[in-house]
Amino acid sequence: MNPSETTARLERGLRGEAGALAVLDHTARVLLDAVPADVWCGVVLDPSTLLDTGGQHRSGFPESSMRRLFEIEHVEQDDVDNLRALTRRPGRTSLLSRSTHGRLGDSKYYREILHPLGLSDELRLLLRDGRRTWGLLVLCRDAHTRPFSAADLAVAEAAGVPACAALRRSLLLSGVDAGPLPDAPGWVVLGSDLTVRSMSPTAQHWIDRLQERHAPGRGAEGPYLLRALAVQASGEGTGAGAHVRAPAGDGRWISLRAWPVDQGGETTTVVSVGPTDPAELTALVLDVYGLSPRARQIAQYVLLGLSTSEIAGRLGVSGYTVQDHLKQIFDKVGVRSRRELVAELFLRHYLPRLAHPPLSTDGRLLSEEGPPA
Repeated sequence: MNPSETTARLERGLRGEAGALAVLDHTARVLLDAVPADVWCGVVLDPSTLLDTGGQHRSGFPESSMRRLFEIEHVEQDDVDNLRALTRRPGRTSLLSRSTHGRLGDSKYYREILHPLGLSDELRLLLRDGRRTWGLLVLCRDAHTRPFSAADLAVAEAAGVPACAALRRSLLLSGVDAGPLPDAPGWVVLGSDLTVRSMSPTAQHWIDRLQERHAPGRGAEGPYLLRALAVQASGEGTGAGAHVRAPAGDGRWISLRAWPVDQGGETTTVVSVGPTDPAELTALVLDVYGLSPRARQIAQYVLLGLSTSEIAGRLGVSGYTVQDHLKQIFDKVGVRSRRELVAELFLRHYLPRLAHPPLSTDGRLLSEEGPPA
């Protein structure tokens, strides 16, 4: 299958609305038909922190590798194809054997993760739109499979365009949730071995909505997201902690913050888990729509009710410039007027939060019958 055939097949399969996991699943199926792999996974990323926020791990790395993988990826960040290094390079694909110029042993990621598992090379595909990276597909081959080729990289590069567009679109899916909603974050405590020691009912409510899948027997110790966050928090300065926002399967967003805590000589990690604050959500949603920094700024002023002349005065530009930006905003969001823009953002992303007043407390989720006993 050549790059154009792969792109066409992906575009057909990714039309319409689909959740993030469905996008990763379909992209992987199409890509693996053209570029087979012995081990693979797909990950949804927070574009601000590049931490995992969910993903498809049914054919991914074993549990025993994950802690060290998170340390190399999110704490040490110094390997040749580290995710953060890749986002600073042009293009969407990388091949570890190429990045090391054939000296795979120079890579600690290869020495400590791939080689012990019998894997000989790794291809990474960033699902990026230029400035932001929303996801990652990882394909690995062992020594008994033919090496990745330039043609494989070309197919993967082409697949990244429709896959990224569909993944970003999936992060905008939302509907008005008429079910019970918790009012505040819950908490999770992880031990030094990254196992979940305790979890509040509200935290469980939000954790259950994370988009992450594992093969049977994997992921038993809790979502990779929690563990990646705990590993990053342990590598930050004292008290700094780590923060990530993850898309839930119903279109809402979940904020997680982690802090390492010394308890009697053991370092545990406390994680707060709850709905994303509207102040965070505004910038995040506008970013998902792919707006430029100036367009996001103008959209936020529109949400605040400012007129064209008022926006122009604040930004020191002409009214015509503001109108040009507004046309671009309308095109990207899929609306035709200021009123439709406000309705789109409010109804899809804020009303689900406001439909139920914050009356419950942790462990007491309101329902039509009232709080549970």
